[in-house]
Amino acid sequence: MLKTLRPRSYSDVIQVGHYFCHDITVVMDLNDLTDLDPTPLVDFAAGLIVARDGAMEKLAPKVFMLKPRQPRS
Repeated sequence: MLKTLRPRSYSDVIQVGHYFCHDITVVMDLNDLTDLDPTPLVDFAAGLIVARDGAMEKLAPKVFMLKPRQPRS
């Protein structure tokens, strides 16, 4: 499953955490941010990745894919 989210403020990043913690791959598109620097949102996402043993891939400027941990075989 894949969910695309377009946070408009830092407070919207809670949705990213919600889906990611339910093992849903999240595409976080930060292009809708107006005056807000995307760095704090990327830092939040990086914390999720480290805490949940996932992965993050930059798809385009200001667009990131957060992938939950893959089950080990």
